[in-house]
Amino acid sequence: MHPITRIPLDAIEAARDRIAGAAICTPLLPLEVPNPPCEVWLKLECLQPIGSFKIRGATNAMLLADPTELARGVYTCSAGNMAQGVAFAARHLGVEARVIVPDSVPRTKLDAIVSLGATPVSVAFDEWWSVMRNHGHPDEDGFFVHPVSDPDVIAGNGTVGLEILEQLPDVSAVVVPYGGGGLSCGIASAIKATRDDVAVYAAEVDTAAPLSASIDAGKPVDVDRIQTFVDGIGGKGVLPEMWPLASSLLDGSLVVSINQICDAIRTLATRTHVVAEGAGGASVAAALGGRGGEARLSRLFRAGTWTLRAWGPFWKGAHPSDVHRSPVATLSSLRTFAHASTGQTPATVPYSSAAWTIRRAGMPPSQNGSVGCGTRRRSRRSGSRRRGRSERSCQRQPCPTSNPV
Repeated sequence: MHPITRIPLDAIEAARDRIAGAAICTPLLPLEVPNPPCEVWLKLECLQPIGSFKIRGATNAMLLADPTELARGVYTCSAGNMAQGVAFAARHLGVEARVIVPDSVPRTKLDAIVSLGATPVSVAFDEWWSVMRNHGHPDEDGFFVHPVSDPDVIAGNGTVGLEILEQLPDVSAVVVPYGGGGLSCGIASAIKATRDDVAVYAAEVDTAAPLSASIDAGKPVDVDRIQTFVDGIGGKGVLPEMWPLASSLLDGSLVVSINQICDAIRTLATRTHVVAEGAGGASVAAALGGRGGEARLSRLFRAGTWTLRAWGPFWKGAHPSDVHRSPVATLSSLRTFAHASTGQTPATVPYSSAAWTIRRAGMPPSQNGSVGCGTRRRSRRSGSRRRGRSERSCQRQPCPTSNPV
C-alpha cells in the first residue's frame, strides 16, 4: 500500500454532499464541569443512525465504488463500528455484506451487525490485524472497505472537521480518539486546509498507544497491546501507509489511563446524560486533564451502549484499574464493571465517538446550549445573534431527528 497523502479539501466537501442522505450533521454540545481547564465542546457523533461517525466514511467509499465490483458483495474488518457503517450502507444499496471481527467484540456489537443484515466472521485478533495490514483476506471476495487507510473513507470522516469549523469558528484545538488514524487524519485534513493554526491531537490509552510510541521513535513501530474494555482504540501498531499522514497532520498524541477514562465516562453521564464507550472517554479524559491547552476545545464523541447490569458497580465508583495487568480481564461480553481486585471481568463498552473543542483564553463553558444543525449561537463579545456558515451548511443535511436514507 502506497503512503496516503493529505486528503484535498474539495474531496471532503464533495463527500459531504454525497453522504447527506445517510449521515446527519451532529450537534456540538458544551460540557459543563466545575473549574474546567478550558472550554470543552462535544461533537455528538453518537447521534448518527448507527451511533458512530463510521457511517460517513463507509457510505462515501461505497458510493464511489465500481458497481460491478460492489455487486459481488462488500466486506470489511472492524471491531464493531465500521462493521455497522458498512452494513448500513450495504443494506441501502442492496448488496451483501460480511464483516471480519476480532473474537473480543462484545455481543452487543455482533447483534447490531446482524440486525443490519451483515454476516460477522469472528477470528483471532492477530488474524484480524493481518487483514487490516494486508488490505483484505484471501478467503473473501467482493469490494473491501478498509476501516482506516482508504482515501475515500478518510474523506468521509473529514466531513466532521468541516462541521466543527462551521459550528465553532474560533475553535483552538480538536482531540480525537486514535484507533488507526482514519478519523483524526480526516478531521485534520479538513481543518488545516483553511485553519492551520488549529491543533489536532490524537487521544490514546496507555495500555496500547502505538502513535505515541511511533512519534517518540520517529517511525511507525509496533507496541505490546493489552486488551481492555477500551476496544475501539489501541491497535498493535501504526499502519505504515498512515504514518506520513499522521506524523505530518497531527500535533501529538495525548495518552490517558484506564482510570482517567472511567472518570470521564462518569462525568459525561452525569453532566450530559450521554453514555460513552472507552474510546470516546479517552479524548474527554485528555481534555479535562488540561492536555489540549487552555483554549476552546472540540472533542469528537461517540457514545457506547452499556447494559443496565454493567452500569451498577461502575456507577458506584468501581474502576477496572488492574485490567492492564491481566490478560484475563478481557472482554467478550457485557457482564459487570467491578474492581479488578475482586477477580471480576469488567464489561466491554461498545465503541462510541466524541471530539472536543477548546475556546481561546480558557473561558468557562458558555451557557447558551449546543451548536447544531441550523441553530444560532449568541456572541459572547457583542451579545448579538450571528448566523455563520455552519448553519447554512448544516441545513443542507438532515437534522438528528429526521429519517436518514
